[in-house]
Amino acid sequence: MTTLGTASAAPGELDTGRLTVGETRDGTTAGLPVAVVNGERDGKTLYVQAASDGDELNGVGVVRRVVPQLDPAEIAGEILVVGITNFYGFQVAEHRNPIDDTKMNRAYPGNANGSSSERIAHATFSVAKDADLVLDLHQGSTSRMINEVRVRCGSRHRLHDECLELARVFDCGYVLDQKGPEGQLARVAPDRGVPTIDPELGGAVGWDEESIQYGVEGVFNVLHHYGFLDGDAEPAPQTRATDFDRYGSLVGGLVDFHADLGDWVEAGDTLFEVTDVFGTLKATVTADDDGIFWRTRRKPQVATGEYVCSVGTDVDRVE
Repeated sequence: MTTLGTASAAPGELDTGRLTVGETRDGTTAGLPVAVVNGERDGKTLYVQAASDGDELNGVGVVRRVVPQLDPAEIAGEILVVGITNFYGFQVAEHRNPIDDTKMNRAYPGNANGSSSERIAHATFSVAKDADLVLDLHQGSTSRMINEVRVRCGSRHRLHDECLELARVFDCGYVLDQKGPEGQLARVAPDRGVPTIDPELGGAVGWDEESIQYGVEGVFNVLHHYGFLDGDAEPAPQTRATDFDRYGSLVGGLVDFHADLGDWVEAGDTLFEVTDVFGTLKATVTADDDGIFWRTRRKPQVATGEYVCSVGTDVDRVE
């Protein structure tokens, strides 16, 4: 019998329930939606979570597509899912947990007696640390960005190769391979010996169908490659960036981009121009280095020094 919160499944069963993480301000139990898929055959354990940032909803879209397709009779091993991690942020469509004004994905491994975010992190990490593999589904919040998978343990970490392989198998096409901030699940879990990746499924307000489909296919690629399901995944070579140039605006105004997400740009190419409201050109910003046009702000209006876009540099291919 495998149990996660109130969800409990014997071999060959699937169950859903809630994982208690505290109480809301009126004393109502706060419970994260969870699912347990217990395969008929022995195998590995996969832990999946979504929406640790409350406005990053593409991962929730992936979960609601994937779970109904999982037949325990066809599965070897266990799949444990937390469908919404940032309970409070999700309720109000905010990135941070409004109870303690904390970004959930900086709170790991958490604290059972700590703040709201630390308690949620502790409850979910208690599950993740005992898994064989972890998928922490994210998106670029409201920024525009390519579909990528992030490897956050750092290139010198003992599990770097395993994390990079998991990213390659997920197969979004692009890999950000750069050590992440302290408190990220994708950085903390490898320290406990669990290969972990952070798929950033595009950037959207709400959710985006194309990015959700990338995530669904990525989860099933992992299930096939690591033996949860019969058959094998055949990931394509991935484009990896290990460093990034960030560009801000030199002036205030309205931005026009001269490159599309995923384009290869060369040093000296125009990335964007800024005009005033009457269309008069005020500034032109060019690339400092060769690389992949990776991420941009969504809204066109900018102030002096405000973030506009990023170019992935130190680019190679991961076979």
